[in-house]
Amino acid sequence: MYRIISPNRQDYFAKKGGFAMALSACNTETDSAGRELTVHGTAAFPIACYHDDLEAAPVPWHWHEELELLIASEGGVLAAAAGEKYTLAEGDGLFINAGVLHADWPLAVGRCRLHSVVFHPRLVGGSPDSVFWQKYLQPLLTDPSRPCAVLRRSVDWQRETMGCMERAFRAVVNEIPGYEFKTRAALSEMMYLLVTRAPATRAVPKKALRSADRIKTMLQFVQTHYAEDLTVEQIAASASISPSECLRCFHDMIGTTPNQYLRGQRLQRAAELLCGQVTAIAAQCGFEDSSYFARSFRQLYGCGPTEFRRRTLRAGQ
Repeated sequence: MYRIISPNRQDYFAKKGGFAMALSACNTETDSAGRELTVHGTAAFPIACYHDDLEAAPVPWHWHEELELLIASEGGVLAAAAGEKYTLAEGDGLFINAGVLHADWPLAVGRCRLHSVVFHPRLVGGSPDSVFWQKYLQPLLTDPSRPCAVLRRSVDWQRETMGCMERAFRAVVNEIPGYEFKTRAALSEMMYLLVTRAPATRAVPKKALRSADRIKTMLQFVQTHYAEDLTVEQIAASASISPSECLRCFHDMIGTTPNQYLRGQRLQRAAELLCGQVTAIAAQCGFEDSSYFARSFRQLYGCGPTEFRRRTLRAGQ
């Protein structure tokens, strides 16, 4: 799976290059089951902090074994998880359990940003033999009725939960002395609030769980073979279902059609390649910061590098 990172997210990483352990680009690749292979943080400290500019690019459908908590930093966010959609006002958040398919879009035209922490449960729970894992983490991870939890800034305990996330985020990004301890403490408090206060949603029907597994398989198939001449029949066959069931599954789970999703994957991959080329060109010309290169290029030529290439190609036709 390719998760396209917005230009602003790439710029943030470039400027914070010293924090590569915590802040790293997320070109999301998955295994044959559709699970994200991207390592969030390191094995020793499995957490990463991200900023997403949804005005530049939405966060596409993906899933991972880590836990995630995101907060709408600027503007409203339309978040989708476990087959449901949630409207997040600025300052609201969403907790996403491990293995849950999710995506994010801007709620309206204009500036829209979110920031998030993605961390492995063992950072808080420790080993499977620990009381933290068995009493708190394991029940949450294995509860199909708790795929996610919406957090509103108007609710005291939910605002406190997001405050814990913000403390962990700042500790990681700023690498304050003892930030590993401070991060783990903030996340532990956050998880305690979620485990003890977040209500369970309605029980997820077995049919929905089966559809979730099927859509993950089909998304992975499309992400692997997007450059080929794919048909709905081939996409359906990857999950051993009929074309009509494939269409229903795409519609119910991610609100689109197989062909629309395929087209989106191709365009996202093209955008990734274009961004990569610009970054490589900047480095070859001595610009260590790609955002500075883009600003300087615009000041001189009146447009960004990508637009300049587009105009040049058009002029040569």
